[in-house]
Amino acid sequence: MTRWFFFAFASVLLTACQQKAPTQGEVKSLLPQKQYAMLVVESESCIYCKQLKKDLQSQSLANELGEFDVYSILIESNAKVRYLLNGQEKVSTEEELARYLKVNSFPQIFFYNREGNIILHLPGYQPPKTLACSIRYVKEEEYKKANYMDYMKARECL
Repeated sequence: MTRWFFFAFASVLLTACQQKAPTQGEVKSLLPQKQYAMLVVESESCIYCKQLKKDLQSQSLANELGEFDVYSILIESNAKVRYLLNGQEKVSTEEELARYLKVNSFPQIFFYNREGNIILHLPGYQPPKTLACSIRYVKEEEYKKANYMDYMKARECL
């Protein structure tokens, strides 16, 4: 009886394995569903990236980012991503996208709109107060009216 059970179980398992075709992996979407998105490009060995991740989990920044899609990619990753830049939708690896964006230090933050136009590029880590102001600069569409540095100085964000 035990042999029969083992044979039946092995047959079912073998059949289930044969029916599943190997996949090439999922493609992670970076296409914004909301009006704006924030993309963080990071590295596995970057301590500032780890701190930024922790900061983004704070309630104050989470509230600021409520109207944004937030994405992150790793420079060391070969995972496939779908993205939209300058009106063109493409698929590449996370590493290729980071190279296309000319990222050479970490973290780097990109704010972009639904059409894939980059609105603001922030190289390097920003403390929570400064990052909150940067988020508001995009969210309140101040980028259409004021220079980024002027905005940050006027609001004492630096």
